[in-house]
Amino acid sequence: MFVSRLSTVLWQLLSLALVLVVQANSSDRQVQQRLGKRILTTLTNLGPCFIKVGQALSTRPDLVRRDWLEQLIQLQDNLPAFPLAVALRTIEEELGAPASTLYATFPDYPVAAASLGQVYKARLDNGHWVAVKVQRPNLPLILRRDLVIIRLLAVLCAPLLPLNLGFGLDEIIDEFGQTLFDEIDYRKEADNADRFAALFSDNPEVTVPAVERSLSTRRVLTTSWIHGTKLQERHVLEARHLDPTALIRTGVVAGLRQLLEFGYFHADPHPGNLFALPGRTGPLGHVAYVDFGMMDSISDADRLTLTGAVVHLINKDFRALAQDFVALGFLNPDADLEPIIPALEEVLGGALGENVGNFNFKAVTDRFSELVFDYPFRVPVRFALIIRAVVSQEGLALRLDPDFKIIRVAYPYVARRLLAGDTAEMRDKLLDVLFDRDGRLQIERLESLLAVLENDGPGPDLLPVMGSGLKLLLGPEGDSLRQRLLLTLVRDDRLQTEDLRALAGLLRRTFSARKLASGLLARLNPLAAA
Repeated sequence: MFVSRLSTVLWQLLSLALVLVVQANSSDRQVQQRLGKRILTTLTNLGPCFIKVGQALSTRPDLVRRDWLEQLIQLQDNLPAFPLAVALRTIEEELGAPASTLYATFPDYPVAAASLGQVYKARLDNGHWVAVKVQRPNLPLILRRDLVIIRLLAVLCAPLLPLNLGFGLDEIIDEFGQTLFDEIDYRKEADNADRFAALFSDNPEVTVPAVERSLSTRRVLTTSWIHGTKLQERHVLEARHLDPTALIRTGVVAGLRQLLEFGYFHADPHPGNLFALPGRTGPLGHVAYVDFGMMDSISDADRLTLTGAVVHLINKDFRALAQDFVALGFLNPDADLEPIIPALEEVLGGALGENVGNFNFKAVTDRFSELVFDYPFRVPVRFALIIRAVVSQEGLALRLDPDFKIIRVAYPYVARRLLAGDTAEMRDKLLDVLFDRDGRLQIERLESLLAVLENDGPGPDLLPVMGSGLKLLLGPEGDSLRQRLLLTLVRDDRLQTEDLRALAGLLRRTFSARKLASGLLARLNPLAAA
């Protein structure tokens, strides 16, 4: 059985590779469409493990031709369905009763068929519509067999591939396999959904379907039905009067909160797992997440370091950024940073340009590979799912808006958190940003933070920022900040009037009466800011 399956996989992959080598450079659109269908068919025929690889590629318009993306996007929830009889048998085995007695109505066909299961839109006795996810048959056996084959092929092919990951492909595949087996235990997914919902319970812009615990087991999961529009095509969203840019902003902010605030994140935010909902909260659209099988956590230390890395990047403090890479494990602690710092400045600083809005993430990813080969960079295994989540989020944003710059949303979010100083860790990070190693106030950095907030969309509301800043400065949590300010403004036994005037001028310009009035008006009339 194993040898037969290995032969099938090798034959199909080699056949696909040969066709791509011969025809991939063709300028004929029909040829490229045929190739896209060939890729789709091959991955679909090879089963769940290979479909998962295709799903990851379907979120990368910067890596995969659009002709092929149009086909690969179907891997998210438009795969061949397994028979209804199999699904009904699984439901009865798992829930102890036929579907006809558990649900008021149960359809003959699924609304979506994905790599690991398929979803039916059913109705409960109380009239509520629910999504019933039923797992594909014999999935553990299929996954285990194909993971062994993929691992074998990876180990054999790794020496021939131009990769310098700092660890073996076998480790990546082991991590991939572990997440797949976690994903097929729907009891874990139910727990994940409840935890994720609790994190966003106070945020109307993010919706999470509620789990029906009495109708959920290891292979069957029942949740409330999401009445929304998939985040796949811009023209479809616009036709339904939904703003793609506002929806992207919500997805990015929600992703940042997961990584940098909660430390718990959805690792598979591809277009099939995100739905646009009607409504808007300020500049944010309303989005619903589904499918919580692939989740992961990030340590508090990594979370804080990532927050600082965003600020160091924008402030072009490449020495501090190099230290961030060491702390995160991308560089060995014994590595000589002196030759690496100018290389980082050349690659990342060039992509950043003169301001935040010019930051080109694709240019960074293209150029960063050069550093991986020339310098001792490696990618820690624990970042595999984080990178997948960020890459998927970026791919979704680019698909809906090719001109969207994630950093335009990321940096204002980080700036607000820093300036609010609402946690001890953020207050410590704010001090690191505002004061240099000698304890001197870096007014240009504070100006940079405030400028980003001012430029964050039309009519920025500065009232919360001013309120949080005053609360921090005057409250008991601001002891360290007040002490640092006093030391930096009084040096060498005299008052540094230049620093004091510069600071006062900056605050006066930023929080002028006109700007604060504009923010207050926006609060009193939310429609004016929409």
